[in-house]
Amino acid sequence: MAALNNAGLPLIRCPSSCSESGTLSSLSAGKLAFVKLLAGNAIRLDTEGCRSLGFYGGVGAGSSFSRPMKAMGDYATISGKDIPHMSTIGKSTNIMWHKCPVGKLDRQQLLQQKGCVIWITGLSGSGKSTLACALSRALHMRGKLSYVLDGDNVRHGLNSDLSFKAEDRVENIRRIGEVAKLFADAGIICIASLISPYRKDREACRALLPEGDFIEVFLDVPLQVCESRDPKGLYKLARAGKIKGFTGIDDPYESPINCEITLQQEGRECLSPSEMAETVISYLEEKGYLSA
Repeated sequence: MAALNNAGLPLIRCPSSCSESGTLSSLSAGKLAFVKLLAGNAIRLDTEGCRSLGFYGGVGAGSSFSRPMKAMGDYATISGKDIPHMSTIGKSTNIMWHKCPVGKLDRQQLLQQKGCVIWITGLSGSGKSTLACALSRALHMRGKLSYVLDGDNVRHGLNSDLSFKAEDRVENIRRIGEVAKLFADAGIICIASLISPYRKDREACRALLPEGDFIEVFLDVPLQVCESRDPKGLYKLARAGKIKGFTGIDDPYESPINCEITLQQEGRECLSPSEMAETVISYLEEKGYLSA
């Protein structure tokens, strides 16, 4: 921890090679001293021996003062000019977006594909997870990079603090939407498979992405078919009143109005997972997502 003076300001140890007349006061070899600057100026010190001192013009003049120094990487810096624009987003204050020279187009060129989000929605037991895995496998066989965000899997970690109450369901979808957006920005084909029963929440996730990059896939399977499958035994528990707010039983499911792809089952006729995956892949090929 850095030594402090009586005012609580950090002291800087600098070798005798460091000197700048009129700027650093009382410096001698191996000694501690205060950094004294003109108002608004900034100083950069090389921590490996103070080989260079950089001074940047300030907005004020005429008075001198001491400022605390904040470590940044391999040097310390003080700045009173050109303060970056700070933002407040939700409950986060004083935050700033840092740009990187490697962008989405660069990553897509590297992967030879375009990042997007395939959002698979439908009732419990409609086959969302099965389709997601089949689709991921088919893309992998074509040399395309994808990642599945399964609703249950995400609740094992990132969203383990959320219940199935209405407000927590909203937050569950919001978080997954934000993570899916990051995957798409990385150039990856992100496959999100979860009930996501409320139309408003799905549209909010769509709004996070550029137009066309959110591909909603609706597994339109009748409730009675899903209930007859009941792979987790949840419908039985819901019917017995042991689970409250279960989608399709005592909580609504809002079907998509204008989704990109609808995979429908009528009667006992049902497409295989691989056939459904090929339908989605055909859409991706048509829209140019499988090439850079």
